[in-house]
Amino acid sequence: MDDLIAYIATSLVDDPTQVEVKTLRRGAQVIYSLHVAKEDMGRIIGKSGRVAGAMRTLLRVAAAQEGKRAILEIAEPD
Repeated sequence: MDDLIAYIATSLVDDPTQVEVKTLRRGAQVIYSLHVAKEDMGRIIGKSGRVAGAMRTLLRVAAAQEGKRAILEIAEPD
């Protein structure tokens, strides 16, 4: 699922080298943290959060097919 998030994000941003996906597992729950450049945050979040919402929906569906629960967090790089 890291690849799914990274693929979508790199397709949307101006600087794909800044895209990074980190994974944190907590039992049956998996938290994916997407880091993009500050300038690309608007592209990832989208108007009224629609792009971010769509990415979260796709991630939840893919995780549900594997019997897992997934959460997507979006942040600037460290």
